[in-house]
Parts: sequence; structure tokens; C-alpha cells
Amino acid sequence: MSAFGRLGAATISADQVVHDLLDREPLLSRLKERWGDEVAPEGRVDRGEVGARVFNDPAELAWLESQIHPLVGAELHGWLDGLEADTEFAVAEIPLLFEGEMHQRFDHTVAIVAHEEVRKERARSRGHEGVEGREARQLSQAEKAGRADTVIENDGTPEELEMKLGALLDSLRSDLATGEHG
Repeated sequence: MSAFGRLGAATISADQVVHDLLDREPLLSRLKERWGDEVAPEGRVDRGEVGARVFNDPAELAWLESQIHPLVGAELHGWLDGLEADTEFAVAEIPLLFEGEMHQRFDHTVAIVAHEEVRKERARSRGHEGVEGREARQLSQAEKAGRADTVIENDGTPEELEMKLGALLDSLRSDLATGEHG
């Protein structure tokens, strides 16, 4: 995401939007009403506590998503609608893009994929072990790649990824200049 930003694109992360929404109304009150004050000690949501409640309980996860997804959608749509008219590229990082059918709002979709061992090692290095429960509700990388307009492999360095993303933006820029859309 930050690579697109360094390349001049306006960017937003759905995960960051969720984090921001969790500590604001109306979501904060809804979570405390459903699960008690222990999910938000000192007025801030304990994401670990919420995760423990939802990732192994499909009914609780469905409830949480029913609360969050409309709010996230509204934030993303508001962000898109509020961009300056001369914004060349707007990039939204949305892990559940295809699952939520939100992809229809975008002109071009990109799946950034990596081999499974590379993904696991990166998750471990960020302290995100045990993400299998979270990933189980997402489409596989192969399914996302099959639905995306462009697939970029990210098994190398951050610099290599940024070069690939720069080439993609150059290609899209060229397509826009010639009137093609992809």
C-alpha cells in the first residue's frame, strides 16, 4: 500500500478504516452492548478480545461483519467521492474486496500474491501467527488472482514490488492516454 503512495497514488486501507471505526461511535457502543465493557477497557477496543470472540464463532463473526461492513463501505465511498478531480490513481487495499462484491466500484483490480511459505514467513515476522482463521473466510490467492484484472507476484524485496507497481501504473497511464481500459 505504501508503495502505491510513494508512486503518487491516493491510498486508503480498509483494515485501517476498520481500526479507526472500532474506537468510534456507533461501533464502540454496539460492541460493548453485545460483549460487555471488557471488549473496550478505557474506551478503546481490545482487538485481541474481539478476535478471540469472533474468529472461532461464525455467528459472532457474521454479527460483527454486519456491523462493520456497511460502515467501511460508507467510509470508502466517501473517500473516493472526496478525492480531488485531478487524482490520477486512487488505490484502496481491501482484503475482502471480491467477497463483499465491492470490486464493482473500481475500474481496475490488482491481486498481489506470494507463495505460501513467503506469506507465512512474512506473517510470522510481523507477529501475525495464527492467521489461518482469518484467511479461512477469504478467497484463496488463486481465486483472487482469477478475478483480478492484474496479478502481481510479490515473492521478492519491497523494492522489486515497487518497481512492478510502478510499471503497472505506467501501463495504466498509457492505456488511459490511448483510451483503452483494462
